[in-house]
Amino acid sequence: MRQTSLAVLAFSLLAFPALADDHQDAATNAEQQLERIASLDDAGPMLNAVIVFEPEAPNYANEASEAGMPLDGRTVLVKDNIETFEWPTTAGSIALAGNGTGRDAPLIANIRANGGVILGKTNLSEWANIRDNNSTSGWSAVGGLTRNPHATDRNACGSSSGSGAAVAAGFAWAAIGTETNGSITCPASVNGIVGFKPTVGMVSRTHVVPISATQDTAGPMTQSVYDAALLLSAMAGSDPADPATADADKYRGDFTEGLADYSLKGVRIGVMRNQIGSRAGVTARFEQALSDLEAAGAVLVDVKYDWPEGFWGRSLTVLLFELQRDMNAYLGTLADPAMPDTLADLVTFNRAHAAEEMRWFGQDLFEQALKTTDAAAYREALETNLKATREDGIDRLMAEHDVQFLVAPTTGPAWSTDLVNGDNYGGGIGAGSLPAIAGYPHLTVPMGAVEGLPVGLSIFAGKWQDHAVLKAGAEYERARTAKLPAPSFKPWSPAE
Repeated sequence: MRQTSLAVLAFSLLAFPALADDHQDAATNAEQQLERIASLDDAGPMLNAVIVFEPEAPNYANEASEAGMPLDGRTVLVKDNIETFEWPTTAGSIALAGNGTGRDAPLIANIRANGGVILGKTNLSEWANIRDNNSTSGWSAVGGLTRNPHATDRNACGSSSGSGAAVAAGFAWAAIGTETNGSITCPASVNGIVGFKPTVGMVSRTHVVPISATQDTAGPMTQSVYDAALLLSAMAGSDPADPATADADKYRGDFTEGLADYSLKGVRIGVMRNQIGSRAGVTARFEQALSDLEAAGAVLVDVKYDWPEGFWGRSLTVLLFELQRDMNAYLGTLADPAMPDTLADLVTFNRAHAAEEMRWFGQDLFEQALKTTDAAAYREALETNLKATREDGIDRLMAEHDVQFLVAPTTGPAWSTDLVNGDNYGGGIGAGSLPAIAGYPHLTVPMGAVEGLPVGLSIFAGKWQDHAVLKAGAEYERARTAKLPAPSFKPWSPAE
């Protein structure tokens, strides 16, 4: 059942330009989006991307547009691990079904203050896909299974599955996702949209259900690079409650500035050949994207990166140690005595509600996190992997090869959803863990399709290079020659 409530708009403005001249009436857009949610999310193919929406959104969009606010009443859907004052924030779990905090996360307050209308909450992989190794991305006990609008029997990827599917389906102008390791870029890629994971610290994480203070960030998911830059301009900024954002105000600003005029002529770009993977269709689309970049004037340079020995084990140690520490801290901010207090409480809750919570997969990662308490081992793993992805990773590759950006395919096409057996990634495609663990910016832009299933091009660079990455993505978008698929809202079938 949909929950509804009134929303409010704050009226402090940031300095970035008004929307493009062809932007339709904000209230009309919101009305059409609500109609699409009713016909495609609640009925028809039943994408299950949106779990709650605001029926008064057209009125709020009109108010913001008339006030001349920067986002001009554009609608934004929010992943349901980010607090908004009017709805519970559940992270997909019935353990938090009553988690109505009555507060906005600072990133949400920033969006409202700049004329964005919070349209509703999107489904996600429960607990942002950190509960169990055998999970099915896009499923939560609160929202059920999110379906990919390009092929409803295929996965929308996690954990920002609902945000990716909703934007692809036209349910809102944009959505907010969160990423720890691929959870913005993967769903953006397989749903055929733009996704941007900012530098960790560009956007506040306060009042966002956490996994890892080292890697967590929210970011925009949109139909174009310009829109992602526009929304990031409204979201970003320093927050005294989040020390990682101390320098954000130095690097934020108008991220749309210069996008239209940026040129890749003479720009050296590193091509991560070891991360292309083994799927011929993805390789073909990637080679076409490389040709488009060359046609735009870029100079392509092959670069090589090998994952260090023990890297993935250390990465898991970091995530599980921070999961318990950071989840306990978040739960400790909840005033409602009915809410769980610790990660251990969540484990106990899931056992007591196994029929609803653990029919399809368990909670082995939660349980393992309770045992990951060696602080010295955690610090060693963290320092080793940060060095491997920063000074020995992205920073080294860019310096040694004198390149400004690195590119690779983002991931493979969407796999068939299988609640019984869980996810089926595979293919060895992508390098998204490098910027995710380093905390550096990562943009994915659609680069075509494989058998009608979208795939994306990853572009990333060094810390605080968010604006540069967005400009490169905008120029690739203009140069792209690949045909992009439209959502079918049907099960996948082979092309004739």
